[in-house]
Amino acid sequence: MNRRTDAIDAARKSAIAARRSLDPGVRQSASAAISEHVCRMHEFMACKSIACYLPADDEVDPTMIISRAWRIGKQVYSPVVADHGAMVFRRLTADTSLRRNVFGIWEPEEGPQIPAQKIDLVITPVVAFDAYNHRIGMGSGYFDRCFSFLKHRKRWQKPKLVGIAFKCQQVKKIIPNPWDIRLYEVITED
Repeated sequence: MNRRTDAIDAARKSAIAARRSLDPGVRQSASAAISEHVCRMHEFMACKSIACYLPADDEVDPTMIISRAWRIGKQVYSPVVADHGAMVFRRLTADTSLRRNVFGIWEPEEGPQIPAQKIDLVITPVVAFDAYNHRIGMGSGYFDRCFSFLKHRKRWQKPKLVGIAFKCQQVKKIIPNPWDIRLYEVITED
C-alpha cells in the first residue's frame, strides 16, 4: 500500500462510520433536505434526463428526487452493474422490475439503456468528499470508468455529476488519483 491509498482507505472508513452513526430520524430528515436542495437546482429543473441511484443501507435516500423527476416528466435512469465490469444506465419507471446486483444494490432488471454521454444530470452516492468536489466511492472504480470521457473535455458539459451526502461525510482533503473523476457539485443537508 502507498500513502495515498492508505489515506483514501482511512477517509472511507471514517466517513462510513460517521454515516452509520446518524440516528435514523436525522438520516431521514437530512435525506429530505438534500433531496429538496437537488430539486431546486437549475440543473435539475433544466434537465430532460436524470440518472439516480436507488437507496441502499445508510446512504442518502434519493427516492424523493426520483419521484419529483417522474412527476414533472423527466426521463429517469438508474445505474446497473454490467457483467463486463462496466456501469450502464437503464430506464427507471414506477413499474420497472428491480433486482439486487452482486453488491446487494437494487437496479432495474431490464429496460432501455442510455449512453452516459446522453444523460443531462447524474445523482451519485458519495462515501466521502472534500471542499473541492473530489469524491471517494466504495472503491470498485465503476463511476470513474463510466465517466472517464469527462477527463478529456476542456469545459464541463453533460452529464453534470452531482454527489449527495450527509455533511458528516466531508473530509478535509482528498488527494485524487489521476483517473478519479471530480464531481460538478456535492449537495448536503446544509
